[in-house]
Amino acid sequence: MTDEDFISGLPKAELHLHIEGSLEPELLFELAERNRVALPYANVEAVRAAYDFSNLQSFLDIYYAGASVLQTEQDFYDLTWAYLERAQQDNIRHTEIFFDPQIHTDRGLAFEVVIRGIQQALADAEQHYGLTSGLILCFLRHLSEEEAFATLQAALPFRKWIVGIGLDSSEVGNPPEKFERVFAKAASKGFRKVAHAGEEGPADYIWGALDVLGVERIDHGVQCLQDPELVRLLAAKQIPLTVCPLSNTKLCVFERMEDHNLKQLLDAGLRVMINSDDPAYFGGYLNANFLAVWQALKLSRAELLQLAKNSFLSSFLSEYAKLKHLHEIEQYARQA
Repeated sequence: MTDEDFISGLPKAELHLHIEGSLEPELLFELAERNRVALPYANVEAVRAAYDFSNLQSFLDIYYAGASVLQTEQDFYDLTWAYLERAQQDNIRHTEIFFDPQIHTDRGLAFEVVIRGIQQALADAEQHYGLTSGLILCFLRHLSEEEAFATLQAALPFRKWIVGIGLDSSEVGNPPEKFERVFAKAASKGFRKVAHAGEEGPADYIWGALDVLGVERIDHGVQCLQDPELVRLLAAKQIPLTVCPLSNTKLCVFERMEDHNLKQLLDAGLRVMINSDDPAYFGGYLNANFLAVWQALKLSRAELLQLAKNSFLSSFLSEYAKLKHLHEIEQYARQA
């Protein structure tokens, strides 16, 4: 078995995936036609050309513009189902999906329209593929905490469908501390907590997410190496980092994949795993990210196995389910 085939067949979980970021140009055009939304692009190729951005903010600008085509429950179902089909092809056994309801409610859509479409697709994927999932509501950090509170309130009737809350969008200038009260309120309602920190922002933002917000998992976190004390804490407590390699190079966090610090994070004993972030925009889904780092960083099969194990260990699955998936990985390794 080649290493490429080994990666392709490896059982995995994905814990850092923005469902709006899986909107491929073809589906964008299909939904625009369905909903009679005028797009500033002549064709699919023009959209792909527009995806050539240089930083987080220029990406977010087109990201929000693309979301305008999502208008009905069926649209959100189709978006989610398209990702789940790709996930199944990549041998993803479990996925924890971010969604950004404020992008849609600010356009006048009801929270219920968004979540019902996503949830139905997740339920169908479990039935058809045995692919389990969790849904994480993300607050947009460039908006106010008051707006986050309103979003949390809107989410409460659908609590059974939402495993946790997160924090995303423009990181620099919007530290985690800005959302201390709403995270505390969400925790009191039983939501698990994660937050984007240390992607483009400094290591201090990771401290803030841990100490002030009380998160269980850091999304991105690659800037932690700025702070040796932080690295020691992350290693000692095995606090997960959901690293997104193709995203990091597309947004110029690292100039080239060969410069990525994933291997350093692994060597430091940190619980890191690979994810695709916004795959329609960043050049690939989960297996593409695995292949890119394997090739650039010369990862061994043992390191690839550790990354896959970490993905399940870092999930919000039950301990029994985690053990079941770890056993599947060990069986796979013996047969490969």
